[in-house]
Amino acid sequence: MFRRITKDDRALYLSLAREFYASPAVLHGVPDAYLQRTFDEAVRSDTYAEIYILGEGGGYALLAKSFSQEAGGPVVWLDEFYVREEARGQGLGKEFLRFLTERYGKTARLRLETESENVRAEKLYRSHGFALLPYKQFVREAEEQK
Repeated sequence: MFRRITKDDRALYLSLAREFYASPAVLHGVPDAYLQRTFDEAVRSDTYAEIYILGEGGGYALLAKSFSQEAGGPVVWLDEFYVREEARGQGLGKEFLRFLTERYGKTARLRLETESENVRAEKLYRSHGFALLPYKQFVREAEEQK
């Protein structure tokens, strides 16, 4: 139902990520160079990023890894989770979240985010034990991103 990317998945991943960043699920696009850097990093090593292809190219999941003192250890972010419209409702999201919680369930924290309008995703996340955080998130981008 899903698999880790390989170096041969570059075109597929870039196509999926471009679709995701053109969708209403995100606030703004990102330069293509960022997508390519992420792909290269995930193929090189799983230290910071892992990418999974869902179904037969029906979507992708990008995991980003860090360490949090607040959480008491490693954190795995489901940083991007995209399922193409025609692949929705086939259990891809449910199956991937099951895998995520089995593989990284002993990690100090699993984290993800969604737009408040995405009620369907929120219901799925809650059904897998995720809870809404009660605070706002702030960000400061590097100069090259402005």
